[in-house]
Amino acid sequence: MRGASLLAPPLPEGGTIGVPAPASPYVSRSDVLRGVEWWESQGYRVKLAPGALDRDDYVAGDPARRGADLTAMFADPEVDVVHCLQGGFGSAQAIPYVDFDVVAANPKPFVGFSDITALHVALRRRIGLATFYGPGLTGVGDPETTAFTRERLLAVLRGGGAGPVPPNPDDPYTRTLRGGTVTAPLAGGCLWLLLHTMGTPWEVDIDGAIFFFEDYDAPPWYVDGMLTQLGHAGKLRTVRGVVVGDMEKCDWRENRPEWPRTRSIEDVLEHHLEPLGVPVVYKLPLGHGKHLATIPLGVTATLDADARTLTIESPGLRTGGEGE
Repeated sequence: MRGASLLAPPLPEGGTIGVPAPASPYVSRSDVLRGVEWWESQGYRVKLAPGALDRDDYVAGDPARRGADLTAMFADPEVDVVHCLQGGFGSAQAIPYVDFDVVAANPKPFVGFSDITALHVALRRRIGLATFYGPGLTGVGDPETTAFTRERLLAVLRGGGAGPVPPNPDDPYTRTLRGGTVTAPLAGGCLWLLLHTMGTPWEVDIDGAIFFFEDYDAPPWYVDGMLTQLGHAGKLRTVRGVVVGDMEKCDWRENRPEWPRTRSIEDVLEHHLEPLGVPVVYKLPLGHGKHLATIPLGVTATLDADARTLTIESPGLRTGGEGE
């Protein structure tokens, strides 16, 4: 995998945040208003895409409209950052309707996580755009979202995210599954969504990459199956390192027993990742946990599994002439 070849400019002071809804819709209007008001409290304007408030059961309207809205946010000269409303489900449906030539001609920071993984993968495969794995608009407005998550998002959008990825402020322990150090492009996202790209024109490329993944409410046998598929497809054979973020609600629990006996999520990770012979760490605050440290994808990073650190070596934005 090559690193990102297309970088966007950073978020300027007083800039405009464009909000498309490529996946699931809002539940309550207040969910949207909270996010808008948070951005405004930071000195920014918010511009909702024409279909941002559409709702069609579990998706935010017709996939063609969602793809067109995403394209329009990149094309709009007023918009400085494209910040997805939220994840959920449906981003992959919109990919055929995105005009990637328009996006490539108007690169901007693109932010979202979870289901938005499908778009991160497509944007990188089609045009080489560095994108940002971080909370959506409804996420920054959520009263349970932490100051750590919000402050990290702002810092990365303003500066590009170079430097060490901070550990969980409540529990800084990060586990080394296999030691070693490697420098390579960083790629990945939500594991379930990465599997959805298999066999498509935008199939995830983690060849020679530091492979990052996380997931939510996927019990150990789900994760076992997903990693088995990636292994059978040859995807894991050529990775140079692995970073496992939060695997929130992925361990056995009484209200979802399913099997009388089960491996723990760490058992599953050990079984699939230790034999790869590359550096592996687990438990950085990347994903669906309490804290989310926004990171750029597609850029060069260094994984030092012995020191239990992930360091972004090159910013995901144009700073000082990069990507010109």
